[in-house]
Amino acid sequence: MQRVNEKEQGYRKGDSGPKYLMRGPRIEWGVIRLKPGERMGGHGHREVEETFYFFDGAPTILVDGVPTRVCEGDAFRLEPGEMHDIVNDTPVPVRVIFIKAPYLPEDKIA
Repeated sequence: MQRVNEKEQGYRKGDSGPKYLMRGPRIEWGVIRLKPGERMGGHGHREVEETFYFFDGAPTILVDGVPTRVCEGDAFRLEPGEMHDIVNDTPVPVRVIFIKAPYLPEDKIA
């Protein structure tokens, strides 16, 4: 068993960016917080599928360049090779859970 508390983990940029809660051995997952005007950063994966669950806010997700307005409660599963980005084009911070499987931390296409 592994236990972690989100409040004990830090965001990459201090008060925004990704916050990893668990990394390996089979999946990695965490929370992304984007302030107004921030974006996750477009990328894709060769072998990893990634799921996003939007639980706080309604940003725009871009998948292969196609924008989609998110609603709170939406979940998106992306296949390997699908280029994606999340843009917080709203006036409030957003929070998103991400889950990546399998655990291949170097599997990123910029």
